[in-house]
Amino acid sequence: MSGIRLHLSVRDLTEVDLPSCGWAGSPKHVRELVHQIRRAEAGEVDYLAVCTRVGLPVGVGGIDYTVRPGAGTLWQLGVHPALQSCGIGTLLVRSAEQRIVTRGPTRAELAVEESNPRALAHYGRLGYRAFGRELESWDVEAEDGSLRRYEAACTLMGKDLA
Repeated sequence: MSGIRLHLSVRDLTEVDLPSCGWAGSPKHVRELVHQIRRAEAGEVDYLAVCTRVGLPVGVGGIDYTVRPGAGTLWQLGVHPALQSCGIGTLLVRSAEQRIVTRGPTRAELAVEESNPRALAHYGRLGYRAFGRELESWDVEAEDGSLRRYEAACTLMGKDLA
């Protein structure tokens, strides 16, 4: 059985990419990525895009350097639903780890919803270990455009990169 071979690269997400990122979340979420791009320009975060040969993003995710001293906090990691389980998420995380080390921190951290055992196992395979729990919350846009508050119990995971 033969598979499809993807030629991927990782670079900074740009505003030009946003029309192609509808798969990454609600229209509100995609609009708010402009704010994250501005934060990246200010040096507070990195926001990465895993792209196909023609430049279309198929994976995105951020690294926030303001959450904990000495650590880069990975957040908003996502892969196009049609391409999940193809190694794109692993490429995204490994690229984020390289970016963290280049910036100087020696640790990567993230929060994973406890209701997502697949993600917990994935990060465990990548060397992340649980170090705590936290209740996270954020606004989610409904199909009618209204907002509702979403809350989730999360496992905090970390990995030393030194």
